[in-house]
Amino acid sequence: MMVRCLLLLPLVLTWSLLSQSTHQLQPSQRQVLLQLRKHLEYPTQLEAWNTPGADLCYSTPSRMVNISCQDNFVTELTIMGDKPSSNSNQTLSSTFSMDSFVATLARLTSLRVLSLVSLGIWGPLPDKIHRLSSLQHLDLSSNHLFGILPPKISTMVKLQTLILDDNFFNHTALPTSLFDPPLSNLTVLSLRNNKFRGPLLGNSLEALTKLQVLDLSVNSFDSDLPLLPKGILMAILSNNSFQGKIPRQYSQLTQLQHLDVSFNEIVGEVPASVVSLSNIRFLNLGSNMLSGPIPNSLRCGQNLQFVDISNNRLTGGLPSSSCLVTTGSEKSRLVKLGGNCLSSSLDRQQYPQSYCMELPVAVAREQSQGRRSRSVGVIVGVVAAVVAMVALLGLGFVVVGRKYCFREVSERHLLHKVGVQDNPPVASGFSPELLSTARFITEVSKVGDSQGLPACRSFGTQELKKATNNFDSSTFLGQGYYGKLYKGRLEDGTQVVIRCLPTSKKYTTRNLKLRLDLLAKLRHPHLVCLLGHCIDNGGSQDDYRVDQVFLVYEHISNGNLQTHLFEESPGKALNWSERLAAVIGVAKAVHFLHTGVIPGFFNNRLKTHNILVNEHGMAKLGDYGLSIVTDEPRSSMDNEGLGSWQTSKDEDDIHGFGFILLQSLTSNSVSAERDEFLAQKLAACTSQESRAELINPTVLATASQESLATVISITDKCISPESASCRPSFEDILWNLQYAAQVQATSDEQRPADLVS
Repeated sequence: MMVRCLLLLPLVLTWSLLSQSTHQLQPSQRQVLLQLRKHLEYPTQLEAWNTPGADLCYSTPSRMVNISCQDNFVTELTIMGDKPSSNSNQTLSSTFSMDSFVATLARLTSLRVLSLVSLGIWGPLPDKIHRLSSLQHLDLSSNHLFGILPPKISTMVKLQTLILDDNFFNHTALPTSLFDPPLSNLTVLSLRNNKFRGPLLGNSLEALTKLQVLDLSVNSFDSDLPLLPKGILMAILSNNSFQGKIPRQYSQLTQLQHLDVSFNEIVGEVPASVVSLSNIRFLNLGSNMLSGPIPNSLRCGQNLQFVDISNNRLTGGLPSSSCLVTTGSEKSRLVKLGGNCLSSSLDRQQYPQSYCMELPVAVAREQSQGRRSRSVGVIVGVVAAVVAMVALLGLGFVVVGRKYCFREVSERHLLHKVGVQDNPPVASGFSPELLSTARFITEVSKVGDSQGLPACRSFGTQELKKATNNFDSSTFLGQGYYGKLYKGRLEDGTQVVIRCLPTSKKYTTRNLKLRLDLLAKLRHPHLVCLLGHCIDNGGSQDDYRVDQVFLVYEHISNGNLQTHLFEESPGKALNWSERLAAVIGVAKAVHFLHTGVIPGFFNNRLKTHNILVNEHGMAKLGDYGLSIVTDEPRSSMDNEGLGSWQTSKDEDDIHGFGFILLQSLTSNSVSAERDEFLAQKLAACTSQESRAELINPTVLATASQESLATVISITDKCISPESASCRPSFEDILWNLQYAAQVQATSDEQRPADLVS
């Protein structure tokens, strides 16, 4: 990273000097900037652009926005947004057009530096990007770009830096046109954390003769390691599926300082010639399939500071003469050797010799080539027969398909964003493939399995009628926002709550099943468990008839959080530690809804009466994610006609959760006041006297001052009337609440037991 920063420093200094000669911006250039602001849907950091008479070239540069100009034309445009691609719901709306956006950018004919990071721009990168012919630095990282790299990018001969990290480019390989003709001036190429897969042409990168920094990590390339330009300084190729041996050509990379090929399938011995490179400082060969002994006379380059050969299949001893034995002047060198089968006296975790004698993956692949070649004839025959059958079936489907063509197009319109061809995880629509295979992206998504939550299943209509005595009025629990609720008992004695959803006419049976299957993936200890669902179509075979939809949940009989917060009987209301445990559980559940599955679920109507408390005192959030299967009215933030389950921001949930925290703090009488007045009073709670007027007496009696002050502070930030972008993230909220709980636990240990209760 330091090398990369040093490479970019001259470029930044150059544009800083150029900006000193700035003049009043051309009206046409100003108009282009205003159009770009409109394309980006008016982000708050660009509000100053709309100030009448303001000279944008003289605006104070910041980390978020910077414009440099020369001779009345824009030469640098840097905009940093707040929509990282790690949350796939943070995209611009469905009306955004990457093609139109680039066409507008191309009108900045003198643009040399373009950095548009975390702005939520989505779509394939159009070929017309080459119209930015003066561009020397292009950074579009942390967005939602997908598809292939446009072939005409190779015509941008002035390009020196190309950074497309953290996107969804998903072509089977880098296009050969990217290197033919090669980008002869390119010094930095970073494509980290995309979806590239397949082979990487062995000598293609070698053609980039001026390349100094290369980052292809966290993709799915599965060829041999590529040959690299001789002047390369840093090469990061980790977290792919590269195989074979480290090329001999790497021993000629005399300028190489940083090489990371960890987490691949590299075989062979430790490459002594690479370890001894004169300028190598960082070398990571860990988590591969390297085998054999460490050479007795292994020499390390004089500048080598870090070397990792852990988690391979290395055997034998660690020669005392090896430079990996750090003694004397070499003690500053960090060496990682664990996870091999070395018979070393050093205190490092090693496996038994038998572990490393197993056949490496790449070797097994080579031995299987002969067997596969002998079966090619059989496979070809089978494939030919299958193709013939598919062709016959295809004719039948064409005839039948015409009958449903119009309706199918309408359904795709509901599920699929216009222009999406490769089903990337975008916010404004769920493709059918994504609905059926929604992928988990955080470890928290696995917590349901560890807690023994039951799997979600399909119920039959008759089974639910029997459980509720044909939905008898005696089983009716009430009318919620998302339909009527009934209490039931299954044949195995399990008590359940059955929600009868309002009938939706816009979804087919197949469409609803996809949506319900996605809803069923939400498993978390602090979510009311969805046990199953039922689609009643009256026994019809017509995919376009849906009479009723039912959701079956676990039954929780201990009331809702609102009741427990404001219990008037002495000793019944939750004390401060119990309230903290409840809100922390809900915060974890909401954080999971936002990040545990792609696409995330937002705007979950967070209210204290939607939080149930089970017999163990655990808080569980209900009424979550239901807008995916209902005709819910558009939310206040829904400016682009998207359902609230598709909203790209989580400010609504943060604001709603803030008022849950507020109700956990306040007394029943105060909580009935207007929200704005409450927020003002909370902000003024800076002393014990002022808190006594607002805070619940049970809270005051059981909370430590530091714990209480921490929660008041984060609550105030959640419900602040200021810009929603200034509100904390759920990670911040969780950290503060858990800190408050830790402080409270320490305080409780120091207080007499009668005061704690």
